[in-house]
Amino acid sequence: MPLYLSRFSYTPETWARLIDNPEDRRQAAQSYIESVGGKLHGFWYAFGTHDGFNLWEAPDNVSMAAVALALSSGGALSSFETTVLLTIDETLDALRKAGQVHYRAPGA
Repeated sequence: MPLYLSRFSYTPETWARLIDNPEDRRQAAQSYIESVGGKLHGFWYAFGTHDGFNLWEAPDNVSMAAVALALSSGGALSSFETTVLLTIDETLDALRKAGQVHYRAPGA
């Protein structure tokens, strides 16, 4: 199954609710991805541009998109970005196929 890396940030209101009632959100994240047949591999909070990161496994892009849409529409997040991760073998396949693409630069 494909892996996905998500970066998210909470709204100030969400942080205020978590300060008033600290809660481990890993269980919630796990239930979201399991509802589409996937698996949560990791959940981390961070300093910086994003408040946290998740590493998910999902059956396909549509399933991961469904989770992303549900989370984004809930109102607790100010941002949610997901990146599809490629394995080394997938990247090698892409590199081989790239050699078959006859790219022409704009204006060339």
